[in-house]
Amino acid sequence: MSTREEGRTAGTPAGHISVVHLPNAWFILCASSELGDKPLARTLQGSPLVLFRGEGGKPAALVDRCPHRNVPLSLGRVKEGQLQCGYHGWRFDGAGQCRAIPGFVGEPGARARCATAHATREQDGFIWVYSTPGVEPTTEPYRFPLLEAREYSTVRRMLRAPGSLHATLENTLDVPHTAYLHGGLFRTEEKRNEIEVVVRRSADKVEAEYIGEPRPSGLVGRLLAPGGGVVQHFDRFLMPSIAQVEYRIGDTSHILVTSAMTPVSEWDTLVFAVVTFRLPLPRWLVRAVLPLIMPVALHIFGQDARILRKQTETIRSFGTEAYASTEIDVLGPGILRLLRAAEREKPGAVGDAVHETRLKMRT
Repeated sequence: MSTREEGRTAGTPAGHISVVHLPNAWFILCASSELGDKPLARTLQGSPLVLFRGEGGKPAALVDRCPHRNVPLSLGRVKEGQLQCGYHGWRFDGAGQCRAIPGFVGEPGARARCATAHATREQDGFIWVYSTPGVEPTTEPYRFPLLEAREYSTVRRMLRAPGSLHATLENTLDVPHTAYLHGGLFRTEEKRNEIEVVVRRSADKVEAEYIGEPRPSGLVGRLLAPGGGVVQHFDRFLMPSIAQVEYRIGDTSHILVTSAMTPVSEWDTLVFAVVTFRLPLPRWLVRAVLPLIMPVALHIFGQDARILRKQTETIRSFGTEAYASTEIDVLGPGILRLLRAAEREKPGAVGDAVHETRLKMRT
């Protein structure tokens, strides 16, 4: 039985739902600082994995099941750069090869005794794991921009969203809901400004550029740009699971929020958010302002998490989705098309050329 079938047997809807399972994709499983001397249990697209640091501190990921008696390997310990099962002491290296069986006088490394391994990378302060086991990746993980830029500051947060990967991505990049769900914090319900939106779609990306947008009228906008001004605003989805929101206000303010999303299960998504920004303020003042902004940002995410939970509960209760979209739902349908193509392992189905459309909306 497949992972998807198992999930649906356990109560997942059998109707039309925007749930995907992505092969051959890199996802963050934890921050580098979380992976120390002990094994760490994580789940990726419904599959239990165990992370540990092998020889030389290099991270490794194995399916969290000992091939001997099916005990979770995450219950064991790391010994001499190998993961030792806590039940009978079988030991595995980072490639899943069985290296030792206590009391056994033969060679331990028969194929049936090996654990299943996933490729891993440690990059930008995160541990990335490849979703397809037992293969050598042909791509590398996404690199977060501007981390080394001296004039920029960076804040990182790991958050959890009770929704599907698609729903969480769409929520992160959706403009119209901000005036209602986050009214007064980011935008307000009074829509006074008509702006132009340019939507660009390609084989691995969909982007919305908002032209002529004034500084957001809510509290966050006033904190980021006290003098007002016109915003250069881009929302982007980058395959397989990157949501990026970019604001430029004048020549001095630049905020880039990049969220790498990891589907833990069909209805549970981890969000690894990296906020990189440059403001027209001295460093000491930026450090003083951050404690004022972060509680507001976390409150906004809490509102999103609650609405995603209710959306998920409704979909699962009815057993299917029933979405009615308009042209100002600018990114959600495009995101789903890219995810579906990747799930079918036919990314070329959406074409290599950049397709551009323009529309009007009020904010």
